[in-house]
Amino acid sequence: MRIGIFGGSFDPIHLGHLWVAEAALESCGLSEIRWMPAATSPLKPAGTVASDEDRLQMVRLAVSGCAGHVVDDREIKRGAVSYTVDTAAEIVQEFPAAEIVMVIGSDSLASLPQWHQPQRLLQLVIPAVVQRGGSPPIDFSALAGIVPPDRIELFRSQVIKMPQIELSSRELRQRVAAGNSIRFRVPRAVEALIEARSLYR
Repeated sequence: MRIGIFGGSFDPIHLGHLWVAEAALESCGLSEIRWMPAATSPLKPAGTVASDEDRLQMVRLAVSGCAGHVVDDREIKRGAVSYTVDTAAEIVQEFPAAEIVMVIGSDSLASLPQWHQPQRLLQLVIPAVVQRGGSPPIDFSALAGIVPPDRIELFRSQVIKMPQIELSSRELRQRVAAGNSIRFRVPRAVEALIEARSLYR
């Protein structure tokens, strides 16, 4: 059994996130992917724009009825600063027979040495790094000295190749604030919730 964890602010969740998660399910042979909206990220101390509950609800709406997609609210329930290593340790304890795959972007891979207890984290999980179309091959050199070379080779085998997706949550927030459409960039149910609650205005 392989379980994927996909964390982020999801502020708001968009079609690029959904595409990455579905690609991870397929290319990494995952039994399920657990969406984990973050509480306060240590690397984003300014926090999110939408509330925890609104972000959680947007993720639930986006993946409703999608087989293999599970919404996991543990980091929001935990509150305060979220450390991925704590979440990974909990998942490993709950699913001791499973391999845990952490879906991340190449920018997150580069910053991994700055994360809380990176060496322990990389013993608990296998990072699956998203390689966007047109981007150079993933550079794992940031992990040298944190994990042994044979484990880095395992990580290389889990790269998720994706087409280039020109979407970002920041751009979507700016579009909403400017009164521009986000149709076809987010699921319709997410768009409706953003409108109903006047988020990002």
